[in-house]
Amino acid sequence: MYLFDLKNGKKKLAYGQSPEDALEILSKRLTPEEMDEIIKDKYIKINQRKLQEYIHLLG
Repeated sequence: MYLFDLKNGKKKLAYGQSPEDALEILSKRLTPEEMDEIIKDKYIKINQRKLQEYIHLLG
């Protein structure tokens, strides 16, 4: 799982084998405007078990 930074300061959760894969999966669910909000080179990889620690950052 990856947490990508958004331009508004929040984060977007995505899953995939790699950051590129995660962005491709997101692009199928989000509008082009929503995809433009994602800072594609600013992300962290997280373990699903630690997701609870990041919930407050999601936007």
